[in-house]
Amino acid sequence: MKPSLALAALVLAGTAVADDYLYSRRLAKRFVDDDGHYNVTFFHINDVHAHLDQFSSSGTTCEDPEKGCYGGYARIKTKVNELREQYPDNLWLNAGDEFQGTLFYQYYGGEKIAETINDLKFDAMTLGNHEWDGGDEALGEFLLNLTFPVVSCNVKSEVSSLNQTIKNYHIFDGHEIAVIGATTTTTPSISSVGNTTTFLEPIAEVQKAIWEIRNETDVNRIVLLSHLGYNVDQELAAQTEGLSLIIGGHSHTLLGDMEDAEGDYPTIVEDLNGDEVFIVTAYRWGEYLGAIDLTFDDEGKALAYHGAPIHMDNSTSLDEELDDKIQDWAEAFSEFAAEVLGETDAVLVQSTCQDGDCLLGQVMADAMFEYRFNQTEGTDEEPALALINAGGVRAEIDEGEITRGEVLTAFPFGNAIVELVFSGEDLRKVLEGAVSYVNQFNDQEISSWFQVSRGVRIQFNPDNEPGSRLVNVTLNGTTIDDASEYRVVTLDFLAGGGDNIFVATNDFITLDTQDEVLTQYIVARTPLSPELEERVVDSDGQASGNETSQVSAGGEAEETQGEDAAGMLSIPIWTAVAGAVLAAMVL
Repeated sequence: MKPSLALAALVLAGTAVADDYLYSRRLAKRFVDDDGHYNVTFFHINDVHAHLDQFSSSGTTCEDPEKGCYGGYARIKTKVNELREQYPDNLWLNAGDEFQGTLFYQYYGGEKIAETINDLKFDAMTLGNHEWDGGDEALGEFLLNLTFPVVSCNVKSEVSSLNQTIKNYHIFDGHEIAVIGATTTTTPSISSVGNTTTFLEPIAEVQKAIWEIRNETDVNRIVLLSHLGYNVDQELAAQTEGLSLIIGGHSHTLLGDMEDAEGDYPTIVEDLNGDEVFIVTAYRWGEYLGAIDLTFDDEGKALAYHGAPIHMDNSTSLDEELDDKIQDWAEAFSEFAAEVLGETDAVLVQSTCQDGDCLLGQVMADAMFEYRFNQTEGTDEEPALALINAGGVRAEIDEGEITRGEVLTAFPFGNAIVELVFSGEDLRKVLEGAVSYVNQFNDQEISSWFQVSRGVRIQFNPDNEPGSRLVNVTLNGTTIDDASEYRVVTLDFLAGGGDNIFVATNDFITLDTQDEVLTQYIVARTPLSPELEERVVDSDGQASGNETSQVSAGGEAEETQGEDAAGMLSIPIWTAVAGAVLAAMVL
């Protein structure tokens, strides 16, 4: 074993990375001593989302490597091979969400992803929610092709291929380390999970696995490989005992001391016994490779660490053999992806979509609204607004030419456009849930922010209690009327209960796919010159009544305040064809 102090060279090997170097309170000086303190290095990655190839800063295809490109499994393979040779006592772990995000998944499914991550020789992987995007059987086929263990202690399934491949934990005898896995319980609402697969509460299941490992083996060094999200990881660390390290994913959290980092690498949380648990995660798409060197005492407790994320930029070369394979695979869809649809004068920003209004989210919502409005103009079926989930907006579109590949990368799920009809009372209740993150019909958590179309202005007070945050909603300057009906253009995924923004229903008809609707919008309006609008805005007001806003001589609405309401009735899009409703295609 090599003293972990040597990992300083590892950190210096990465660019734009600081030397995050802290000591536990329980060890004043780093060393491996005669009392059995053991040192092991963990390399980790999460949320690659089918970015097999290197990519530009926006997440789209790297067109000019000299201008700066990131990630790509050929680059990651080079770095991991270097590190594994330098630090032979290591584990190389994957925290999930390999599926969905580029044409490598849309064109090949899981086939090329499996081949690539087998080539990377991971030691273990846990499952992300997007691994279920193709359903249970497709995931099972993918897992049967993997050459390393897959762990997730809170996933229980009656599907034989999943039962055969998913373990609660795996013990690495050479290191006497157990790696437990856990997957977010939101997976059934945001992916395509079958009705014989369930997700148990992870904190209890992780603790149960820890006790089982301690009682039935001699192993006391225990690590959690988590696809729960950074905040849940911290909660789990505080509410369990026996873990030393949590390697996380799902929330795409940047940790370290670089600009825009959301916390320390590692973040340290005390468990139920007052022992320290180190929490790490490595952002998204393979732009960073996590690397942490941990020292354990003879009781399996973490004493000290050394490490930092390594930026996977052009300073690390691509593994030629793997890169050649990836480029060959990309040839199959390169011509299709390279088709130029139009241009944009502005960067269509994705990164802020979960925090508030974002330009790409607004463009997509506008495209959906215009698509349906053009179909119904002059009839009593004209839509009132369009609403999408921020979580479905996956990658930025750069200024300049817009290709079909960029559209598919930004909106990769194949969702279809649908329309739902609500009373004004129920629509305000839907929107109250959206700004409160709690569905007001079923009292369950909503798992994504949202974006709305032009002409919509939603005011909410974030300081109010959930359920009382909505202050007012106007559509083209007029406050929603409780007694009127409003048509909402949205996605089949959301209508079917995805992200819990709406109460799940199959009472709708599917129309064109989301990517085709955006394609039509770009072709018709090129060049796009969008400007970010304030559509969902903070307010210090309070809901006080359902009054119609008065429009001033200048054309600006004087905003009055609406009130929250109860009761929901979902109405079919076209009552004349109510019997012809199609089932939702939830992805």
